[in-house]
Amino acid sequence: MGKVHSSLTVIFEEPFWIGVFERYEDGKLSASKVTFGAEPKDYEVYEFILNHYYDLQFSPAVAAAVKETKKNPKKMQREIKKSFGNIGIGTKSQQALKLQQEQNKQARKAKSHEQKLAEAERLFELKQQKKREKHRGR
Repeated sequence: MGKVHSSLTVIFEEPFWIGVFERYEDGKLSASKVTFGAEPKDYEVYEFILNHYYDLQFSPAVAAAVKETKKNPKKMQREIKKSFGNIGIGTKSQQALKLQQEQNKQARKAKSHEQKLAEAERLFELKQQKKREKHRGR
């Protein structure tokens, strides 16, 4: 097993505070999104990590490069400011979350389709049974 690196980014997306957990493992990135609601305090975030980290459902892994170089704090602030202004395809974490959402959507569609087919089959059998009962005695 290789090196695992995790990070949490808390951002404000109207009207809620969102936490994006990123996990880098063996050169692959997987992400999970958590809605906090009101602005979480530091101790609330820490408590959430301690109690619920292993309950998180991470997205499928996406290939990504891990950069672990230390940066100048001012340069880091400029990059953060620039990333908030850049609206486009999104970050790799957002892409991974979108992939997870699409997979969940397809699974949900398949499950509901199966349920509809089963219900239609049940109703058909019920009709056939009523038909036989009416025909049997007369």
